[in-house]
Amino acid sequence: MIITKNSTTPDALRETMSSTQSMFRVAAIQMASGPNVPANLQEAGRLIELAAATGARIIALPEYFAIMGMKDTDKVEAREKDGDGPIQSFLAGEARRHRVWIVGGSVPLESSRPDKVRNSCLVYDQEGTRVARYDKIHLFGFDMGQERYTEERTIEPGTQICTVESPYGKLGISVCYDLRFPELYRAMGDVDIILVPSAFTETTGKAHWDTLIRARAIENLAYVIAPAQGGYHVNGRETHGHTMIVDPWGVVLDRLPRGSGVVVAGVNPTYQAKIRRSLPALTHKTIRKW
Repeated sequence: MIITKNSTTPDALRETMSSTQSMFRVAAIQMASGPNVPANLQEAGRLIELAAATGARIIALPEYFAIMGMKDTDKVEAREKDGDGPIQSFLAGEARRHRVWIVGGSVPLESSRPDKVRNSCLVYDQEGTRVARYDKIHLFGFDMGQERYTEERTIEPGTQICTVESPYGKLGISVCYDLRFPELYRAMGDVDIILVPSAFTETTGKAHWDTLIRARAIENLAYVIAPAQGGYHVNGRETHGHTMIVDPWGVVLDRLPRGSGVVVAGVNPTYQAKIRRSLPALTHKTIRKW
């Protein structure tokens, strides 16, 4: 099932029509979050302010931006009710204050079980109104000797694909491990910008991050905004970083290898439309029985 949110008002529609003829900026934030939620929110606020100062209209935060706990269950302790809590209030306030769209990486929200959370990516418009919620569908599982991750122990998976109609085109929302499942993005339909807030491990990121991000851009002829956790964390985990923005031809427009910071690039809807006309792969999709 696909959930599509449409927050397009008459004014926003006019802005959409304008945006098809002119570029706009987007930003992806990289962090190395720790276990202290207020400290992470303070750092996120500092980076959002830097991103907004560049003129970015969409600002995306990484997965787990508000908490990378000392243990997996820490995020369960920090979970919030849907629509209420300091992390959600922070996101709405920052969007409203800077008059930008904010993609809130992921936020631990209550699930149907007291020992698990939903790993939810929340999208806010320039008024600070939440216009979309996507619960991460694919849960990371990895076992390579001493390095082991099992997200299903603390996360309840989502079941619904999420796209958002915005003044800047149709957004497709995903989180981290979703990146390995191209059928998810095909099911979104024709999206203009794909969001992939992530916290890739250094091991898997070094091997696959660049290839997967560029592949999703190329096969969907879409811009990809991929904010990431990047660096060493208090809990001993190392994340890959390399936050990037990629264009529909697979060109990396900007990236940040490690550490906290902001990646900014221009989105050119006219260029995207030209590519889609020149290589109309999206219109060539067929369903075959082999």
